[in-house]
Amino acid sequence: MSSPVRIVVADDHGLFRAGLIELLETVEKFEVLGDVATGAAAVAAARELKPDVLILDVEMPGPGAQSVIQEVAQASADTRVVVLTMHDDPDLVRSLIDAGAAGYLIKSASRDELVAAITTAARAEGSVLLAVSRSTAVGFGRGPQDVGTGLLSAREFEILSLVAAAKSNREIARKLYISEATVKRHLANVYTKLDASSRMEAVQAANASGILTTFALGKTTGDA
Repeated sequence: MSSPVRIVVADDHGLFRAGLIELLETVEKFEVLGDVATGAAAVAAARELKPDVLILDVEMPGPGAQSVIQEVAQASADTRVVVLTMHDDPDLVRSLIDAGAAGYLIKSASRDELVAAITTAARAEGSVLLAVSRSTAVGFGRGPQDVGTGLLSAREFEILSLVAAAKSNREIARKLYISEATVKRHLANVYTKLDASSRMEAVQAANASGILTTFALGKTTGDA
């Protein structure tokens, strides 16, 4: 049996922090080591407790989230930071992922998305999971830097969202004013980035990681 994922929660809202801890404690494979309410305390907890994952709010007293992420990396090299915040902004996502965050979720994310983000951060080094709105995901995809092989471009997000809406290659090509060959080329890139071998697997992988949290998984048609 694998060891539990050891977690520290950093959020300055007491009621939210208590509720989050209660939720995490319902997951058998998770162990909450402690909780803090400031950025400085988050760094100190990482240094002392060496958690696998630090769940970090963006707005807390003390150093900003970007500084906290960088300081945590120095204090505890094996601790991965998952940002959990109400701020749904592509520039903020980009800056915190660039700083070293292993995940970014908005607070409306589902329990399953949070559990997946924590588990992946702890077990899959180098992976980045996002659970944000479509507009933020697309805006992030248009940014100047890519984050790992799992990040889709703006066009790939667009095509995958249409696949999730049960559109065929021909329908996608017509809607986006591109050729079917171009659709197939983008889908091939999506398959590679999401480690998928079919349209259905790609949509399922995107939903599981939070990339397409606002899209319904529909019955797809056509072959890539």
